[in-house]
Amino acid sequence: PSNKLKELKISLPNAPEPVGSYVAFKKVNNLLFISGQLPIKSDGKIIKGKLGKELTLEEGQEASRLCVLNILAQVNKALSGDLDKVKNCAKITGYVNSADTFIDQPKVINPASDMLSNVFGAVGKHTRAAISANSLPLGAAVEIDAIFEI
Repeated sequence: PSNKLKELKISLPNAPEPVGSYVAFKKVNNLLFISGQLPIKSDGKIIKGKLGKELTLEEGQEASRLCVLNILAQVNKALSGDLDKVKNCAKITGYVNSADTFIDQPKVINPASDMLSNVFGAVGKHTRAAISANSLPLGAAVEIDAIFEI
């Protein structure tokens, strides 16, 4: 995975600090749980808004990519910079801030799934839920959490 990131020209951001009373990641035996990550850009701004109202599908997909970059940053931090310790990506859950009529939550989360598969290969394939949310923390467009085997 470390070499694949270089090959894909993906540089990981600094792992964001939690914005509430929780930890960003937690290791339990051979599982690594990553708390929900928001679409935070390199300038610190969050992609905010509701899909199907203020935001397009494409903007939601960009938010999804940013969430998974922050997930990878948290994994990297949890594993002291050694992404090669990841044995499996077990599951991600994507929450999409959606208008009542918006039904493309899976399409919003697909880029996150694709990035995990691209970075980790076959072990990046995972189970998934893509869920509509009426609102997300800080007005974020998307939030994604993850579970890895290490």
